[in-house]
Amino acid sequence: MSATTAPPLTLLYVPGDRPDRVVRALASAADAVIVDLEDAVAPAHKDEARASTVRLLSAPSDPEVAAVPRAVQVRVNHPATPWHAADVAALAGLPLAVGVRVPKVESAADVTALAAALPGRALHLLLESALGIERAFEIATASWQVAAIGLGEADLRSDLRVDDEAGLLWARSRVVVAARAAGLPSPVMSAYTNVRDLDGLAASCRAGRALGFCGRTAIHPAQLDTIVAAFAPTDAEVERAHEVVGRIEDAAASGSGVVTLADGTFLDVAMVEHARAVLALARRRQPPPDEPAHRL
Repeated sequence: MSATTAPPLTLLYVPGDRPDRVVRALASAADAVIVDLEDAVAPAHKDEARASTVRLLSAPSDPEVAAVPRAVQVRVNHPATPWHAADVAALAGLPLAVGVRVPKVESAADVTALAAALPGRALHLLLESALGIERAFEIATASWQVAAIGLGEADLRSDLRVDDEAGLLWARSRVVVAARAAGLPSPVMSAYTNVRDLDGLAASCRAGRALGFCGRTAIHPAQLDTIVAAFAPTDAEVERAHEVVGRIEDAAASGSGVVTLADGTFLDVAMVEHARAVLALARRRQPPPDEPAHRL
């Protein structure tokens, strides 16, 4: 994570064959919208979903939607499916600001093939099998176009034959380490599928944050506030981050050596970088009025 920018905390999935819902999602409080051509769309509706997505994202016709800055990704179907090639061809004609979310990535070859088909476009890669997890760093570094890696936990649970959170602990830590080792943002968590269980969502988010995740995908707008509350820095964390950065800057200006906080904690470079990441997240929740916006 850079010192000045932070990835989105909330990424809202929406079915590509429901343009009305896509429009509402683009106008929602989500930091990013993922238009889904894969799991959320029945086989009989794949072509309709693709065509609808292209029409909407090529040139948003709703003035209210077009005026709202919003990061957008499209999740394509897996290369082994009969819809993948058409999905990729359709994305090639969309603005480069629209990223592609790729399910079930298992090798660097998968990544380089997609990068060649979609030059310059951000690739957000999902690891959903034991093989994908084993190759996490190789996949993360396969192309400069890789913008993020993350887990697809439903398929991963099936492949690993586990039923609870404990069975995913190593895989979750593995993808966090691989992402950061590759210089990518901390990964976002997979969606929590029980949209009514907000307490369970909050607890799961807190556990993910403790492992190094930052943000989460959602399948319903009702989940967004809970995700933000779990991952956004608290006032106390922001205050401490300001103190850390301020003391380092003061020390640099004065030529001082050893730097400590008011409570006696010794500061090192790693703590400063983490403090800057906290401040970046705080700024993302309250962007300054003159901050440039990415538009479709």
